[in-house]
Amino acid sequence: VQPVESGGGSVEAGGSLRLSCLLRGVILSVFNSNTVNWYRQAPGKQRELVASTAPGRMITYADSVKGRFTVSRDNARKKVYLQMSDLKPDDTAIYYCNFNQQWGQGTQVTVSS
Repeated sequence: VQPVESGGGSVEAGGSLRLSCLLRGVILSVFNSNTVNWYRQAPGKQRELVASTAPGRMITYADSVKGRFTVSRDNARKKVYLQMSDLKPDDTAIYYCNFNQQWGQGTQVTVSS
């Protein structure tokens, strides 16, 4: 099952965006029992883990986004969201959803100063 990301765009610093990751076709029990990760990759930089949502409502964030990003999952819709607020130019990157070792195509987020 390949994740499908959406919701990227261009915003000014201080703005907000909500990214979505759809895991169409995955069996619900598999979705509920696996971690879903959001990564990002900025130009010239390595891909980095931004947020994870694991079974049992265990959530982790990179230090750089704590207090600004919120990850949530809608199990019924097999979707995971990444709500991003107070965006900064350093948040500019392609954001990827990762599930069960599968990667989506990514969605571009551009934050201008």
